[in-house]
Amino acid sequence: MPATATAVSTVSAAVAAELEQHADDVFALMGNGNAWFLDAVVRRGAMRLTAVRHEAATVAAADAYHRASGRLAIATTTYGPGFTNAITPLAEAAQARVPLVMVVGDQPTGGPRPWDVDQAALASAVGAPTVVVGAGNARAATRLAVETALAERRPVVLAIPYDLGHVELAGDEKPPSAAGTVEEPFVSIDAEQLAGVAELLDGARRPLLIAGRGAHLAGAATALRALAARLGARTASSALGSGVFAPDHRHLGITGGFASERAAAAIEQADVVLVVGAGLNQFQTRFGDAFGADARVLQVDLAATATNPRVDELVRGDARLVAEALLALLGADAAGGQADGGAPASGDVDSSGYASGDAGWEAAGFGDVTGVHFDREPGDAAAPDGRLDPRSLFHALERILPEDRVIVQDGGHFIGWAPTHLSVADPERLLMVGTAFQTIGLGLPSAVGAGVARPESTVVLVSGDGGALMGLADLDSVVRTVRRGVVVIVNDAAYGAEVHQYAVRGVAEEPMLIEQVDFAALGRGLGAEAAVIASLDDLAELERWLASGAEGVFVADCRVSQQVVAPYIVEIREAAMRAAER
Repeated sequence: MPATATAVSTVSAAVAAELEQHADDVFALMGNGNAWFLDAVVRRGAMRLTAVRHEAATVAAADAYHRASGRLAIATTTYGPGFTNAITPLAEAAQARVPLVMVVGDQPTGGPRPWDVDQAALASAVGAPTVVVGAGNARAATRLAVETALAERRPVVLAIPYDLGHVELAGDEKPPSAAGTVEEPFVSIDAEQLAGVAELLDGARRPLLIAGRGAHLAGAATALRALAARLGARTASSALGSGVFAPDHRHLGITGGFASERAAAAIEQADVVLVVGAGLNQFQTRFGDAFGADARVLQVDLAATATNPRVDELVRGDARLVAEALLALLGADAAGGQADGGAPASGDVDSSGYASGDAGWEAAGFGDVTGVHFDREPGDAAAPDGRLDPRSLFHALERILPEDRVIVQDGGHFIGWAPTHLSVADPERLLMVGTAFQTIGLGLPSAVGAGVARPESTVVLVSGDGGALMGLADLDSVVRTVRRGVVVIVNDAAYGAEVHQYAVRGVAEEPMLIEQVDFAALGRGLGAEAAVIASLDDLAELERWLASGAEGVFVADCRVSQQVVAPYIVEIREAAMRAAER
């Protein structure tokens, strides 16, 4: 953050001065309640300001910025309707455990006006605490908001009462503190329990390691890769943990509903499963069917209790520290060698890197599983109704899109295609926004945040037509702010998830349908390059644009069929029907 000589004399200036010690970027929509704060941000010049077109976009962009970079960002809106407009992305950030600070206007210190609402109660209801700024504690309150957001990994609302925004500071506050790293609360590891886990893993015939986003956040990737090599384990990840493990001969890809048929069959064959930093929700476990009935499931997490009843044993602790401790107990180190620098022990890992678990997996038919995640039905050039088959579309996009990419996914039926067909290098390059709170419409503003966080990469937004229409105001923001981006609209003229879950069960389909929208025309109207993609041949226009090296945004309006259903949706539908029969 660049130094500034601008004097700190007002409450808003003090808030801005403290925030710039911790953050580089602010995503904003100005109103009465935050005008003085934004004036301070602009005049001080230490934080970059990115304007968006809807208040929901301020929080969604700050959320995606963190997911793509690991850095803290600031969102800001006015009070009242500006704040309530941002409640849904605030709930998403809270449930996804994304730290951010949302600076908002609030009711005056003298009490609420007729149009004020209890913003702190609304924020608390979705899991976000509120810190209220006073004339004598502006810096301290701001520090508290930042430290709470980072330590507890959740959004925090920083409220500036309307009558204090431009008033002089009361008293002498200490200068802003230097930004520091706020660590997760320390959880001591049970050495005796860990020794038992190491013994169980070492004796497994078909060990499986599963990593989630928590493993990435803990910096456990190197240790987990070494642990997999030491054990000869097969590896998998949650969707948000994609990239923790290398895509090598032991890697099965994403577990749960996004697994390929062959990968799912392998996961079911594991006899000992070590889950690190993943919550094992219903989607990661295929509604309880992912693991074999006799599999021993161990979970490493900071949570006080296991997050799924299928877990046989919880190991409380930091993912990296636990993985490194297991390596030491197994006589290896994080670099993949023996802890004492000597040769591998007989029966553990031989000179070719072949470990004991490899034999069990090979006997089960899963010796070399390179690329098994992408071993799927390729789809047809066109579905029976003549529209695009989404499987063949995304298979083609994997080849066409630049390797250096950040994929941002809105919510909807189509989320079954990108994670199963498009590869990513690390977890910060696949942002599945809306999945924590089960919402749609946050994709476009999330692409803004990803673009600011990763300007060197091509931002690829994958959105349905319903979600894109919901967040359409910020297509303008994407075109204005993303250095190089591709907006892929999976346009099936419907709310596809509802069609495939409810229309098939006799629910009236009419409210689920959307009249065909020309997103290419909308994109061109806002300054983007664009094309309607009605056949695979039409992708040539996108290829030419990418090959030209042009900067800007390309909107690909992909007219896909409603007749091709993602496998994970079938699982959800079947699980719902089973539950209804009970």
